[in-house]
Amino acid sequence: MINGKKMWVAAIAMATLSGCANMDAQQKNTAIGAAMGGVAGAVLTGGSSIGTVGGAVVGGVIGNQVRR
Repeated sequence: MINGKKMWVAAIAMATLSGCANMDAQQKNTAIGAAMGGVAGAVLTGGSSIGTVGGAVVGGVIGNQVRR
């Protein structure tokens, strides 16, 4: 069964991604990079808030710079 923390993460992810419909490619890349960076930061630091936020910031910057 899904615990409370996973439920909140899923709900926030769904709400965040539903707002991507009117974004341009660079904005979508930034959002995806921030989400992936946040997850990676959380995993690498054992769930540390600072690691999660730091990963999201770094991922967002990298995603923002990606060109298709």
